[in-house]
Amino acid sequence: MFETDQKTILIVDDDENIRYTYAQLFRQNNFVVVEARDGVEGLDIATSKEVVDVIFTGIVMPRMDGFQLMNALKEYSSTADIPIVVNSHLGREEDRKKALETGAKDFIVQGVTAPIDVVRRVAQSIGVGEYLIAIDLGKYDGTKFAEDHKIETDFKCKKCNEEMALRLKYFREGVFKAHVVCPQCESEQEK
Repeated sequence: MFETDQKTILIVDDDENIRYTYAQLFRQNNFVVVEARDGVEGLDIATSKEVVDVIFTGIVMPRMDGFQLMNALKEYSSTADIPIVVNSHLGREEDRKKALETGAKDFIVQGVTAPIDVVRRVAQSIGVGEYLIAIDLGKYDGTKFAEDHKIETDFKCKKCNEEMALRLKYFREGVFKAHVVCPQCESEQEK
């Protein structure tokens, strides 16, 4: 679960099932969720007095698509700097390129990116996420780290045999909390 300090995410998508699924996922990870059925409704919400910290938008929608929404948000000083993460169900390279050129912080391909990775990447786009970092125990202070924390040299999860990793959770500007975890089953290294 992410420590987002109740950041508000606006989910914009015309597919009710997609909105519901991601709304539940983000609520479970401490986000306040606001939903919109298309770009017009999303723009209305973002430009109202509602505080929106990040926008998670689809591309293909009636009335106003995701790219039109992104361009419209740039027209208002109150919304021009809101980070936007595009959620594409097609995953076309030209859409990825256009999204990033239009100012999206990230481009996620629906169904390819694991749900927890979607939350992680959205949280990172607003600077409150966490990072999973591979550890090479054979380099630099890796051996000492393993000895100090009683980590076996193979550095495998005891439950699922996946390589363990270092999870850095955003704490405050420039400061992270670190845990050794399994990226597959989420179990933490036992001492």
